[in-house]
Amino acid sequence: MEYIYAALLLHKLGKHVDSEHLHKVIAAAGEEPDESKIKSLVASLKGIDIAKSLSLRLWFQLHQRRQQHQKQRKKKSLRKKRKLLRLKD
Repeated sequence: MEYIYAALLLHKLGKHVDSEHLHKVIAAAGEEPDESKIKSLVASLKGIDIAKSLSLRLWFQLHQRRQQHQKQRKKKSLRKKRKLLRLKD
C-alpha cells in the first residue's frame, strides 16, 4: 500500500510517477524499496491518468490490474524455474 501512497504523493506534487521517483520516496520513508513492487506499480499505472483515477472504483480497477500483473510475473518466473529444472535432468 505504501507504494500506491508514494505514487499519489508524487502525483500531488506534480512529479512524474516513475521507478526512480518511487524508489526515492520509499527510501526517504525509511523502507527498503522492493524493485519488483515498483516495476509492477509503474506497469499498472502506464496509460492511466491518475487525476481521473482518484475515484474509488477506478483505483479498485488499478489494484486488480496490479494483482494480475503480479500473477503473470509469478507464472513467468515459475515457467523459467521449471525449464531450468528440466535442463538439469
